Amino acid sequence: MLIKPKAIFLDMDGTILNHQNKVSILTKEIIDELRKQGMYVFIATGRAYEEIEGVVPEGFQVDGVVTSNGMAGYIGNKAVFEHSLSRELVEMIIEKARENKVYYELFPYHAARITLRRDQQYVVDEIRDPKPDSVGINEWLSRKQAVEKEIDWNEYIEGEKFSKFYFFARTKEQIDNWKNQLEKLKQEIDFTTSISSEHNVEVMVSNVNKATGIKQMLKKFNLSEEETMAIGDSDNDLPMLQSVGFAVAMKNAPDRIKKIVDDITEFTCDEDGVFHYLKSRFIQ
Repeated sequence: MLIKPKAIFLDMDGTILNHQNKVSILTKEIIDELRKQGMYVFIATGRAYEEIEGVVPEGFQVDGVVTSNGMAGYIGNKAVFEHSLSRELVEMIIEKARENKVYYELFPYHAARITLRRDQQYVVDEIRDPKPDSVGINEWLSRKQAVEKEIDWNEYIEGEKFSKFYFFARTKEQIDNWKNQLEKLKQEIDFTTSISSEHNVEVMVSNVNKATGIKQMLKKFNLSEEETMAIGDSDNDLPMLQSVGFAVAMKNAPDRIKKIVDDITEFTCDEDGVFHYLKSRFIQ
């Protein structure tokens, strides 16, 4: 039993983010208080670094951020580490996605995400209304925002450093088929996949996940996994939850996540579950 961890890693979507994709002021305040007590607080998210600022309150601060499911880590604006997908893999996957008409977003480092203009029609069609019942409102809103404001519809791929691919499908059948296609592609070129909902899959460098990113970040602070707590809610959090000294699942997490953790929050992400959990445990 880890009584008081030296470090805490918090997932974002479904954990400190509610289903409207916002971090509450209460969550900011509890993080501030724990840091005043001398605890290190980090974010470990599937989101790219550039996505974070728009969903957190003004003045939100943590000691470090692990992004893109372990592909990169930052202290402030300074990169501690950045892995990159190869150009060969990027071009190969886009070609396969086009063949299968799969919604994709490619995330270059420190630039807007990219979808090629020739693929725009079928990508936009994937998020046509009405929203499928099985798609979470937070993921649906994020995709709507992406196609309207955040994707660069380029004629060709720009840049040489890429943090991840994000893929989405409005039906489980289509995304499952795409996951099978990716598994076949792994026989030609190695990479890692990660899933955070029933309608998505992401691609990162081989043998990279949140746990590997956390390990690199902790090394920078001379901390260990054994003295670390992590809170998460979905499949892409599993490596993180299995690697730390004390693992916590959100009340809104599926049962398969709850089965492998040490504790479960009393409240969901829409009820400020992280705030209530950390306050009850660490604030007298």
